[in-house]
Amino acid sequence: MKIMWFHLMPYTELPDDFREKHPSVWVDIHSSLFDPKRAHHMYNDFMDELEYAAACGFDAVCVNEHHSNGYGLMPSPNLIATSLSRRTTNTAICVMGNSLALYNPPTRVAEEFAMIDVISGGRLIAGFPVGTPFDTCYAYGQNPSMLRDRYHEAHDLVLRAWTERDTFAFNGRFNQQRYVNIWPRPVQKPHPPVWIPGGGSIETWQWCAEMDYVYAYLSYYGYKAGRMTMQGFWDEMARLGKDRNPYRAGFLQFVGVGESRQHAMDLYGEAAEYFYGRCLHIDPRFATPPGYVSEATQRAGIEGQMAQAANRSREANPVLGSTTGTRFQMVARDMEHIVENGYVIVGSPDEVTEQLRHVATDLNVGHLMLLLQFGNLGKELTRFNTKLFAEKVLPNMRDLFAEWEDRWWPRPMARESRATLAAFQPEAAAAE
Repeated sequence: MKIMWFHLMPYTELPDDFREKHPSVWVDIHSSLFDPKRAHHMYNDFMDELEYAAACGFDAVCVNEHHSNGYGLMPSPNLIATSLSRRTTNTAICVMGNSLALYNPPTRVAEEFAMIDVISGGRLIAGFPVGTPFDTCYAYGQNPSMLRDRYHEAHDLVLRAWTERDTFAFNGRFNQQRYVNIWPRPVQKPHPPVWIPGGGSIETWQWCAEMDYVYAYLSYYGYKAGRMTMQGFWDEMARLGKDRNPYRAGFLQFVGVGESRQHAMDLYGEAAEYFYGRCLHIDPRFATPPGYVSEATQRAGIEGQMAQAANRSREANPVLGSTTGTRFQMVARDMEHIVENGYVIVGSPDEVTEQLRHVATDLNVGHLMLLLQFGNLGKELTRFNTKLFAEKVLPNMRDLFAEWEDRWWPRPMARESRATLAAFQPEAAAAE
């Protein structure tokens, strides 16, 4: 089994009255809340945390792309991934991912991903999300009804750019390029493994089956809420004649490890309540623009988790107003209910191990992506969580799914063939 350390890079200093005074953490969050000097420290702490996770032995470190929001300060995950490629040695670099429909031309993605793969010596996992409506339709102004068509065309262009040896012309509906000839080209052949982050649409499941890609469900509501989505995915794989290789799938889970369950509740309660109370405070106006959700997905009654977050935010609120009905039940925001609902798994190392083994086997997921930093969790507590997990939980997860081959994992250059990183001595460099 592969255990991966995921970072959202949330802004950690949203005010206590954020929910009461601001309609949304996404799209129109007010610029006055962002302090660049404080964010300087946040970014550097986040980078330290990712590098520390790699040093602790996690199989991969993961970053992702979001725009115009306070819960994920990563408009360009490629910048972070490039730095990680230089500062790590054996850990896979998972960019989850680049929203293909937003790039003009998409060959920019092919080039930058190839750079990361080359710098890292072939350690890249290339994530290709369709993208949330907040990022794609509102922050970047794309037509929601054309989004998936743009995405598929961009995907085809990137794959050809990676794999075709000769310069070629590309004449698509949205992209026309007379000369496609990217330099550099990726180390991994025919290309880095492709993973598709998704929220539960039938089209994404079918696309993963058709292309033999990993489906990665980035759930913020934990394994209990994610069970129905993952069951739908495996049912669709069975219908399409695919095997139940657990490495076809990835799943995201929040985790807090302590000396005991109560100790973990005490350590991580504030950060969890910050995340679910402020970081997922989303205005429903931006959740489901017409044309974004396909007819098939609507008929299946599948609702994306960000739409769920937006709908659940509509409690009695001076900014958002109120709604009634079970569909709009408020997301849990106090630690007791957050844990009870399975959003965050907490406990002693043995308790966390037992719960995560259950999650992995119940959902049949071979790539488990963990948020061990969430909300406003500080650097020292994040390191504590990461270290305790790496020492006491990680070794007890390795044996799962040993009978299956992971065909969707990076295949880097041999270690002895890769560059050796020189130790940087600032004082010596200044003296030269």
